[in-house]
Amino acid sequence: MGTAPAVTVNPASAAPPTPALLVIDMQNTLVAIAHRASATVAAVAGLQARARAAGAPVVFAQQQDEELEPGTDGWRIVPELAPVAGDTVVPKAAPDSFLGTELDAVLRARGVTEVVVTGFATEICVESTARQALSRGYDVVLVADGHTTSVRPAASGRYAAPEESVAHHNEIYRNLRFPGRRVRVLPAAEVGFGRGTPS
Repeated sequence: MGTAPAVTVNPASAAPPTPALLVIDMQNTLVAIAHRASATVAAVAGLQARARAAGAPVVFAQQQDEELEPGTDGWRIVPELAPVAGDTVVPKAAPDSFLGTELDAVLRARGVTEVVVTGFATEICVESTARQALSRGYDVVLVADGHTTSVRPAASGRYAAPEESVAHHNEIYRNLRFPGRRVRVLPAAEVGFGRGTPS
């Protein structure tokens, strides 16, 4: 049986974070069914510009499966958020962007201690990935207006309405206490990417 990798703990009193922007599943097929799609894309685009200007890593988690087949238009990241030279794209096949991927290795290689989480869908890939980031030793910023979920018809069962789901998860993370980690919920306009300085 293999030995689990050591987890680096980032206590609140430690040095200021080194952040990376994580953009989850902002792909054509998914953004086409997203609640507040244009506003969410705009918020993430602004974060990308600031992260790149500050020299902070921009990392994309890109779902691929039978519905999002690599190379198809629906699988591609939306043009407004397209990766540029220096960004990293991590393929994934599960809601947890760390599971069976190189995401953890990519972040650690860049000295990242805080993950700024954005993307689709709030209750699935965003939630799964944010929790795993905490379990793997990263501080987390959930961008309040930088994640979204699918539009739901009124007859779609007992799902929460999209705006309620986003607000619900934002409130959970505002009140989440995770030993040795700093967890924050910030609007995109208040997120900074200064390396070694408070974000």
